[in-house]
Amino acid sequence: MTRKDKWGNPVSHGSTDAVARLERATELLACYQADPVAELDTAIAEHPDLVMAHAIRGGIMATTSDKAFDGELAKDLQAAEALARQANDRERGHIAALKAWHGGDYEKATELWGRIAMAYPRDLAAVQFAHLGDFYLGYSAMLRDRIARVLPHWDASVPGRGYVLSMHAFGLEETGDYAHAEETGRAAIALNGKDGWGVHAVAHVLEMQGRAAEGAAFLGDSAEVWAPNSLFSFHNFWHQALFHLDGGDTKAALKLFDEKISAGNFGQALELVDGSALLWRLSVLGHDVGHRWKDQADKWETRIEDRYYAFNDMHAMMAFVGADRPASRKALLASVEKAATASQGTNAMMTREVGLPAVKGIEAFGRGDYRAALDLMLPLRGKASRFGGSHAQRDVFSWTLTEAAIRAGDRALAETLTAERLALKPDSPLNRAWRTRAEAVAAPKAA
Repeated sequence: MTRKDKWGNPVSHGSTDAVARLERATELLACYQADPVAELDTAIAEHPDLVMAHAIRGGIMATTSDKAFDGELAKDLQAAEALARQANDRERGHIAALKAWHGGDYEKATELWGRIAMAYPRDLAAVQFAHLGDFYLGYSAMLRDRIARVLPHWDASVPGRGYVLSMHAFGLEETGDYAHAEETGRAAIALNGKDGWGVHAVAHVLEMQGRAAEGAAFLGDSAEVWAPNSLFSFHNFWHQALFHLDGGDTKAALKLFDEKISAGNFGQALELVDGSALLWRLSVLGHDVGHRWKDQADKWETRIEDRYYAFNDMHAMMAFVGADRPASRKALLASVEKAATASQGTNAMMTREVGLPAVKGIEAFGRGDYRAALDLMLPLRGKASRFGGSHAQRDVFSWTLTEAAIRAGDRALAETLTAERLALKPDSPLNRAWRTRAEAVAAPKAA
């Protein structure tokens, strides 16, 4: 017996309770609130033949971007495939996307989720998985356009409209339409203050516009609403830490690292990326972060041989540099070089194009060879999106290069890079301090 969920999507299961659990899990996931996986586990325990429960659970495991969850993804895929005969077209589409992701073809998986969303524009899980796939692939325009495709089907009468607005807001921000992005993100938050992705979208706008004091206040004042039970709070607090860092308040940034960003001690890749990214920015500026690198490095060491997502590898190298682990640096370089030689898979392309030179550049910076770091990382500026992340996350390239140019004594390049940063954020105390330091670099002597 086929039923339809509250969005009108067909579900090849006759149980009203099963469909209700799918709906709850889907909305928890869209809101980044705990705990969609627990909800799905309960649904599977009660209804082991519920195809969509396995498919959505697998999609969650896939979009962690962490090989540590690959076994769970495989289990979900196997269970879903065993039920494929009784599945409908929508559900088989989800199974195909899982299979592509598990096989290493992240581009195909993202496109398959996108195709489901075109056929079933109110399939919130498909929309969200495609959106996350676009994020991991660095497809800025698709972060916007894939959501724009389905927006006409999410008017004010449709439950969950705010989650779609949140995704669209982030896509608008990543394509530079900051005014529209902020308006859309705030509209989403007005519908549901717990919407972590909506908060995230507005935070990105404030970051890109250099509104650091406003950004820190926005996140701090609203945290009591969106942070409790949030599965995403560590990332929004990472943004708050960046706002503090831009204003020169390193103590507040480190306090957020200790109490909010890594406080859960869960150690999934997404959390580790944020931890390493913040500590690296602090370390590059010359701040002593103490023991904090050790825990990051310990957890990244279990992932050296993953070869799963090049963006993760770059952040692992930051930790190995920060914790002074030469053996781990060497092992990671060898692993990333091996990843670059793979004959297929999205990560192989990412590693060849950006990941390998980025990892080498971070390693070179760590051993004080700033000229090598510049030579390796400067050519990546125009194509860094090919290994995913957001503009705010990829700013670590500019951050590292600016400091490397100053330390290398390259005044012309240092002034060039600081001019770039000031053009985007002219009021940034951090950027102004870099300009002062760049101007203090000794000019080259005339021949």
